Amino acid sequence: MKEEILRRIKEKVYALPSLPGVYKMLDMYGNIIYIGKAKILKNRVSSYFLNTVKHPKVAQMVEQVYDFEYIITPSELEALNLESNLIHEHQPFYNILLKDGKAFPYIKINYKEDYPVATITRRVLNDGAMYFGPYFNKISAGTLMNIINNTYKLRDCVRYRNGKGGRECLNYHINTCLAPCTGRCTREEYRREVDAVIDFLKGNLDVAKARLTEKMLKYAEMEMFEKAIEIRGNIEAINSIADKNVTGLNKNTDIDIFGFAENGETSVVTVASIRGNKMIGVNNYSIIDASDDSSDIVCNFITQYYMSVKVVPKNIVVKGMNEAFCEWINNFAGRKINILQGVSGIYARLLGMANDNASEFLNKSIEKDKMYELKTLGAMKGLQKSMKLSSLPKRIEGYDISNLGGTNTVASMVVFINGVPAKKHYRKFKIDCEGQNDFRNMNEVLTRRLDEYRKGTDTSFSQKPDLILIDGGPVQLEFAHNALMSSGLDIEMISLAKREEEVYLLDGTKVVLSRDNFALKLLQSVRDESHRFAITFQKSLRQKQAITSVLENIELLGKNKVDILFKHFKSLDAIKIATIDELMSVQGIGKKLATNIYQYFHK
Repeated sequence: MKEEILRRIKEKVYALPSLPGVYKMLDMYGNIIYIGKAKILKNRVSSYFLNTVKHPKVAQMVEQVYDFEYIITPSELEALNLESNLIHEHQPFYNILLKDGKAFPYIKINYKEDYPVATITRRVLNDGAMYFGPYFNKISAGTLMNIINNTYKLRDCVRYRNGKGGRECLNYHINTCLAPCTGRCTREEYRREVDAVIDFLKGNLDVAKARLTEKMLKYAEMEMFEKAIEIRGNIEAINSIADKNVTGLNKNTDIDIFGFAENGETSVVTVASIRGNKMIGVNNYSIIDASDDSSDIVCNFITQYYMSVKVVPKNIVVKGMNEAFCEWINNFAGRKINILQGVSGIYARLLGMANDNASEFLNKSIEKDKMYELKTLGAMKGLQKSMKLSSLPKRIEGYDISNLGGTNTVASMVVFINGVPAKKHYRKFKIDCEGQNDFRNMNEVLTRRLDEYRKGTDTSFSQKPDLILIDGGPVQLEFAHNALMSSGLDIEMISLAKREEEVYLLDGTKVVLSRDNFALKLLQSVRDESHRFAITFQKSLRQKQAITSVLENIELLGKNKVDILFKHFKSLDAIKIATIDELMSVQGIGKKLATNIYQYFHK
């Protein structure tokens, strides 16, 4: 750090209050590179700039600090709350980085429904439903659903008719559904079956194993050997789950254990999850966090982890959490959570196991972490330098146009944040025009996107990109830049031409990077992803229009009511098998129209 910058920062640190709050470290381009919290702001922030020995990762972050900002909070708890939300929003590079994080599957049962179904989902909503999981590594959500479908008699259709008549589907006739849709069972009978599924997901395996064994023997007697072998596979899966019992715990115990290891540059947090007294998985996360306090690193990780997975078990085993964290997790979960320190007994054994996993993963992943940093932060720095960008391209947006012979024209917007895809920010555009003119279409798409930025109502559109990547050469770049100029916004833009993989800048400069250059590989990833996303959308649009054209042959059925039918039934196959009563249950579909639709598919 240069002397004049350090002197200016120290003067600013001297004026900091001795109060709790959150601080943001900024680089010379104004990018937030680290967010932290402090019980006493003055003490915590000043520690970064003292002439003392620091962890390499802390020293690396401090070397890039050009300025800092801070926000005073009423308490340490409020500081933790604010820090968690800001990290989740801005994702600074030197904060928690869930490199291996993904949306893990859950099994969802909405007990508020009259006839609930069991489904696999990767989205946990605040909808009052019951979520079991997350499932990873040790136990597969797909395996559990297979066992449920072969053992219990829940419906798997997306709708039911409340006993209004009609015919049962095949599942009823092969004895895998109670057929509530046609009134073959009472609500109470169906609920007992749902309760049995919930009991199974909580860890009671005996009933499922007994039912499957009986079913396997019947299939064998009937010489339906393929089906018997499938059921035998389910029984073996149940035995495998039973082997994952954690001895020393009470039945139906749900716990998350957080282990930790570090080597000065990289940290690893291991999450071991126990559900229903079964070890359902162990997952490791490599972390870059510019804090020299291990309890702060783990605390930050846990807040980000639960903000992603949403479901907090009743018990958490983690070492060294303070009162502010305990209060935060209780508020987030909406109930009392037991924070266990893992000092003795079974919890000490579990925490030791998680710590050992973290250490082993850390030793094996050093080279992997270095390569990841080269592909992300290294690639962004390389782009900034080689393309002469004014700031680090933390958010890159890529655009592509797709059509078929000038029809069904669509466009895609993909977003990479910190060098990796941020799929929740992807957006699609329909372009209403005839003929094939990619220059005009790109201009229209960018104009619409930048207009949405001014509105600020959409999660992704309201964020300003650091860099826009256009697929093509200097001509495509010029047309796209016209839209940018019309908007009056100052956003850097480049284009990447296929074949030669040449990069063009707005001043007409052509930049040729080595094929092994990580900056070029990042641009190629953005370009290829935008192309894939556009083609996928264009194909789905064509398929939907083909189906719509079939339905519009039906007398009295116009485009608006076709859309209403699709919104209700989700697919053409579901519309085809629907009864007249089911069709009439859709708003706007009268008896005459319902009869026409039914007769069209049942001639």
